[in-house]
Order: sequence, then structure tokens, then C-alpha cells
Amino acid sequence: MPQQPLAQVPLDSKWHWQELGLCRSADPLLFFHPQNERGSSRIRRDQSAKRVCASCPVRLECADYAIRAREPYGVWGGLSEDDREQIFRRMQARDFPRTAGAGLRIAGQAVNQAISEHSLGIAG
Repeated sequence: MPQQPLAQVPLDSKWHWQELGLCRSADPLLFFHPQNERGSSRIRRDQSAKRVCASCPVRLECADYAIRAREPYGVWGGLSEDDREQIFRRMQARDFPRTAGAGLRIAGQAVNQAISEHSLGIAG
């Protein structure tokens, strides 16, 4: 997994949720795109990763962490890199979430949309 600069890791981060993630029993390559992956293959891989996240018991903790840490790579809590980038673009630096749960309060609708049937490619 990519390493984050310590300045970006939230000070109140708790890591126990990572032990409960469904991603621990999945292929890690599912969650991080290979170099130069584009188009439909990237969309399909992201959708497959999001399907794992959709039923994960710690999806919300994972998504909150990824937003607050400004995680640049991979699918976290059902949010792809592109999903998180859209969230980040809407935020002002001074309003950036810093405390546990703040990422979900700011971006809860986007977190839920990321694993919707439409986003997963299972609805018309």
C-alpha cells in the first residue's frame, strides 16, 4: 500500500478497523490500479473493489479515514481516487475535516453514492 506522509495522517487515527476490513481477504491489486490503467478496465476494477467495500462492516470508518488523510491512491471505503478527488475539490483547505467522523459529515452523500447500484454498474 502507498505510504502517506505523516503530516497527512489524522492525529486521532485509530487503526483497529483495518483488521476487520473485507479487503484483507481480497486481492490487494483489486484496490490499487496498475500503472497506466485507463478506461473501461479501470472502471471495471474499481467497481469490483467497490462491491467488496459495499458489504464491508468498516466501510464508513475506512472512507472517513481516506477523506481525512487525503488518501491519493486506491479504493477506500467504496471511494475511488476519482470519487475522493471530487470531494476534495469541493472543500476549502481551512474547512478540511480533521476529527474522526468529520469526513463522513462533509461527504456522507458521496460515500453512499460511491456504492450505489448505478456506481457499481448493476442498475440502468
